[in-house]
Amino acid sequence: MGPQMSTQTERPVTRPGEHKPTAAAGKGRDRKRSEVRLLSSLGHVALVVWAVIVVVPILWTFLASFKNTSEIFSSPWTLPAELRWENWGRAWTQARVGKFFLNSVIVVSCGVFGTMLLGSMAAYVLARYKFVGNRLIYYLFVSGLAFPVFLALVPLFFVVDNLGLLNTHTGLVLVYIAYSLPFTVFFLAAFFKTLPTSVAEAGMIDGCSHTRLFFQVMMPMAKPGLISVGIFNIIGQWSQYQLPLVLLSNAEDKWVLTQGIADISVNAGYEADWSGLFAALTMAILPMILVYAIFQRQIQSGLTAGAVK
Repeated sequence: MGPQMSTQTERPVTRPGEHKPTAAAGKGRDRKRSEVRLLSSLGHVALVVWAVIVVVPILWTFLASFKNTSEIFSSPWTLPAELRWENWGRAWTQARVGKFFLNSVIVVSCGVFGTMLLGSMAAYVLARYKFVGNRLIYYLFVSGLAFPVFLALVPLFFVVDNLGLLNTHTGLVLVYIAYSLPFTVFFLAAFFKTLPTSVAEAGMIDGCSHTRLFFQVMMPMAKPGLISVGIFNIIGQWSQYQLPLVLLSNAEDKWVLTQGIADISVNAGYEADWSGLFAALTMAILPMILVYAIFQRQIQSGLTAGAVK
């Protein structure tokens, strides 16, 4: 007779070290999924609330720049009856926002250029070269992040005064560079460490000097990180108020935009030119919004490029 067919149902074999799935384990997984979904929903709600808190004041300021003083106080949450561009013209000329805007562009351009040049070179050397005192110098740079700038205002005033640079754009630019270097070195040093060593070795074999290797090989590879930290420096230096207030206190023709708007705010309380004030505020805010909107992808890629080595 041929082999008989087994009519019994085979049971799953559990190997040693394995555990049979249980109803309790399934419930545990479902509970974890529910917790993750709940936390994700709460995170989205928090982001929406934060976006409303940030966007609504900016939008209100923009709309108020086209209103007159009576509209601002009588109907603050309505659209302006008409677009009063004369508010912008009055702020630009009579309140000298145009002059302050140009001063800010000059100071921030020079400050960011010097910060990125010196900061990228220092970060590259600290990240790629081993020498005595490497870690000490790096930690000295990083320690600047924990030092509040207002604690150094008085000694900084006397240092700049002794150098003969008080009430000059040159002195303010140098202070901006020193103020921004700790974050720049900290950010770029971590970024330069993620760049492949093989490319640098190939460049040295081909006869590149250290300077040429940095400017022609490594800096183009670090472009995402340079753009990201450059945007952060632009925003930080553009909105700086304490340093210009101390270092340019007696040079009104050299004031930057934050000082000019503060002066307009004080005068607005006496002259009731609130529409001019909001127009000046809008002119100060819009450039940074445009810069961030244009370079948003580069900023995100720079922040995530060093995550995977």
